[in-house]
Parts: sequence; structure tokens; C-alpha cells
Amino acid sequence: MSFIGGPVISGLISAYREHLKATTTDKQTAANLAGQEIAAQTAETQAITSLKIAQIGHPWEPEKIAMYITLFFYGKVMIWDKCFGLGTTDEVTGASAVWAGLIMSFYFAKRGAENVTTIIGALRK
Repeated sequence: MSFIGGPVISGLISAYREHLKATTTDKQTAANLAGQEIAAQTAETQAITSLKIAQIGHPWEPEKIAMYITLFFYGKVMIWDKCFGLGTTDEVTGASAVWAGLIMSFYFAKRGAENVTTIIGALRK
């Protein structure tokens, strides 16, 4: 090989041969443990994500859709109508006003109660 690439190529080849010889069971064990650690971290991340989804729920649940509609309405009234002065929205009266208030109250009270019970449950452990 020295006639093709000189001492540089032969040095690289000998270094690679030494690297192949240096592979011991300790290094193989370390590599296996590193692979298992990565797999464990991946599984833990997936479990945490699943827990968050279970706690928060799906974004298209009926209660959240109702909240989105109510939030859109109040956002339109407060930002578009009042802040920018670009329109007027009729006042919500009657049953619609009651339902809008109930939806918002339910949503915030529900999440607040869930958070408080989670905290109390964590303190009891």
C-alpha cells in the first residue's frame, strides 16, 4: 500500500486495524448500555407526552369547542370593535348571554378544580 499513497495511507490503515483490535467486551457493554439508556429516555418522553394528553385532553372536545366560539366572540368584541373601532357587534342578551357566561365559568372553574385536586393529591403522597 505504501507505493500507492505513501506513509499516510499505510498509517491510516494500521490505525484502523488497531481500532478493530481494541474493541473489547467493556466497550461493547458500554455501547449496549448507552443504547438502552437512549431507549429508556425515549420511552420516558413518550410516557410524559401520553400523560399530558390524558390530563389536558383533545383540543376538539365539545367543551373546548364551545369555549373557542365564546372566546372568538369576546375577542372580536374587545379587539376588533373596541380597540380598533372597526365595527359594532350587537349586545348578547337573554339565553345566549347566560349560556356564554356559563360556558366560560364552567371551563375556567373545571380547569381550576382539576389543578387544585392535582396539587392536593401530590401533597398527600
